[in-house]
Amino acid sequence: MRLPRRALVLGLARSGQAAALALARRGVPTVAVDRVEGLDVGRLAAAGVEVHLGTEEDRLLEGVDLLVKSPGVPGESALPLAARARGITVWSEIELGFRLLRNPFVGVTGTNGKTTTSELLGAIYRAADRPVAVAGNVGRPLTGLDDEIAEDAWIVCEVSSFQLEDVHRFRPRIAVLLNLEPDHLDRHGTADAYRAAKLRIFENQTEADVAIVPRGFGAIPGGAVRVEFDAGDDLPAEPLIPGGHNRENAAAATAAARAAGIDDHAIATGLRTFPGVEHRLELVAEVEGVRFVNDSKATNTTAARRGIEAYAGQPLRLILGGSLKGESFDELAESLPGSVRSIDVIGEASDALAAALGRAGRVYRRAGDLATAVGAAAGDAEPGDVVLLSPACASYDQFRDYEQRGEAFRRLVGELW
Repeated sequence: MRLPRRALVLGLARSGQAAALALARRGVPTVAVDRVEGLDVGRLAAAGVEVHLGTEEDRLLEGVDLLVKSPGVPGESALPLAARARGITVWSEIELGFRLLRNPFVGVTGTNGKTTTSELLGAIYRAADRPVAVAGNVGRPLTGLDDEIAEDAWIVCEVSSFQLEDVHRFRPRIAVLLNLEPDHLDRHGTADAYRAAKLRIFENQTEADVAIVPRGFGAIPGGAVRVEFDAGDDLPAEPLIPGGHNRENAAAATAAARAAGIDDHAIATGLRTFPGVEHRLELVAEVEGVRFVNDSKATNTTAARRGIEAYAGQPLRLILGGSLKGESFDELAESLPGSVRSIDVIGEASDALAAALGRAGRVYRRAGDLATAVGAAAGDAEPGDVVLLSPACASYDQFRDYEQRGEAFRRLVGELW
């Protein structure tokens, strides 16, 4: 790729720091900016990156011809708007990584199941003895693979709608759309804008590529060969991870693996042995016949419904709530199975959840915070019950992210006995 004369990286969480380090390794004068003060940026300073914390002044754009925007930074923020007004190119970290790396890509997106399907594909590639790295939206940033991966290794890249907003040439050889439900409306504004961002994963594909979509899904951009999947597809083996939604993820992963030329024996091995990912229907503990399940990654109502459905035949003690994302909770409340024995609501979404549950005739408690909810649910639980944290909300009211919330749930469960 043609390197920029000077670059600015905006947002210094994991992906932003990885992008700044990748540019610095290639000798590009790089400015790294975050409006939050006190971040640990020692690695950036040691690499010669010019760091500015607590400010997003326009003057930082002087001499810059590329702005790399972290996914957590909205496009209407001051610096991206100022950059575009000056004719400065704006890329996502995914776009930068794609241009730096020469590897073949599988791109995975969708409202739910991205991390599970990406990690499952990684397990299938390893079962086939094919070199692979899993990176992107959750876990290792894509640019963190720069100079650390063989050129013949495949990259399975989980891609969010935030990352797809600012792609230009990103073109996976195999692109997977798992599902599409309204989400992140607080950021995208409308369901149509969210959908358009998701479908950008296909827009640069040609007839040499493969686009994998749910059976019956509508038109998609790009020119790739279309392959459809469904939860009812015949699979080389049944997946180890529970739930109908995970069979759907397994069907998508199987289609993607076959498109990459992996045989069914290796696919079957991956399906039978992959245990799932942290914070997604993760069994934390079983104590005196009560199971505690961490589904903190269920940050929207569709994900929560799928998590609840996985345990619908068992007595459930449910914990819901967190920060609001613009979704209605009515459909979730009305769909709750009769096996739900108690519901504790927490966080910023408590009022909205309480109203929806009330309209659905469901009994609930206002626990307020996660610690209170875990204690109350555990106190009521009987042998055979499942205490399920499946929040249907983001976590930013009380936690840094869903991972911190899930870790807090594990800790609280561990402190019960």
